Amino acid sequence: MKLEQLTQIRRDLHRIPELGFQEVKTQAYLLQFIEDLPQTHLTVETWRTGIFVYIKGTNPKKTIGYRADMDGLPLTENTGYDFASEHQGRMHACGHDFHMTIALAALKELASRPAENNVLFLFQPAEEGPGGAEPMLASEPMKRWKPDTIFALHIAPELPVGTVSSKPGLLFANTSELFIDLKGKGGHAAYPHHTKDMVLAASSLVTQLQQIVARRVNPLDSAVITVGKITGGTVQNIIAEEARLEGTIRTMSPKAMEEVKQEIEKITRGVEIANDCEISIDYGANYYQVFNDKHAVEKFSFIAKEEGYHYKQADAAMTGEDFGYILRDIPGFMFWLGVDSAAGLHHSQLKPDEGALQVGADLVAAALHKL
Repeated sequence: MKLEQLTQIRRDLHRIPELGFQEVKTQAYLLQFIEDLPQTHLTVETWRTGIFVYIKGTNPKKTIGYRADMDGLPLTENTGYDFASEHQGRMHACGHDFHMTIALAALKELASRPAENNVLFLFQPAEEGPGGAEPMLASEPMKRWKPDTIFALHIAPELPVGTVSSKPGLLFANTSELFIDLKGKGGHAAYPHHTKDMVLAASSLVTQLQQIVARRVNPLDSAVITVGKITGGTVQNIIAEEARLEGTIRTMSPKAMEEVKQEIEKITRGVEIANDCEISIDYGANYYQVFNDKHAVEKFSFIAKEEGYHYKQADAAMTGEDFGYILRDIPGFMFWLGVDSAAGLHHSQLKPDEGALQVGADLVAAALHKL
């Protein structure tokens, strides 16, 4: 598929970002594209707002899976594009418009020229939340067509077009959302002794949470606890009855994630007692680490170089990706695709270089034929 066609598809999808399990327009667009392909070798099934496409190989010995995520983010776009999001407060700020476009291009190639092995395309909803990979993995079509190996890509704003990057072993971290609600007793600012101040309790809790990484996690392991949002109170002279902390936890091992959560609960109980209040914790969406299969990555790196692209060894990152649930069950890998954007992922001004669409489409199609 030519770059002009790839660019048009990407722009069409960029205009209609939708949140997790709400990707109705996106699914309809993808299905229309798929319906226009040669159908001889294809079997198509929908799953919630996602899609499976199975392609029978010419002489199959195994099944290779490829996954593309579909959802956008709850973010107001500020790119200045004339094809900017038509959905207020929604944006493809993580490159999923790129991911889907590349998958469609590879699918078109495989529909016309099937690989030797069977191929299963997964268009997966809700990667950004609440997490579509785990339930999609448990679905009936996935059980029927379960791949022997699977891979996916993610755009990398910091890498130039023509560069791809991955590594054996841990690529992305274990992640968990963190929501903590505090409830005490409000009252007049002049009479604090009659109240239970939840701004004070929340402030104490934020400070103590940072001690977990500094003093309770093995220095040879890695963890991050970030509180990105605090809400509490209504006006300057009323002591807050309620407060809420919203944050994220990132660790380099499943064990460390368990330990961090145990420590959060211990500290929370102490703050609850010290401030005579009630505190509840919700961990929201949890994503398992992306752990790449060594053999699959090495084979992919050879294919990338053979196809004329620059392959770079990646560093492990504290990024989260629900593709980790799939890799926990099926050996495979994820790789970074360079798109050369000044603004990074989840930024309102993310502007990937559309020339990377051709790189991704050609490389994914080649990998599906050669893996």
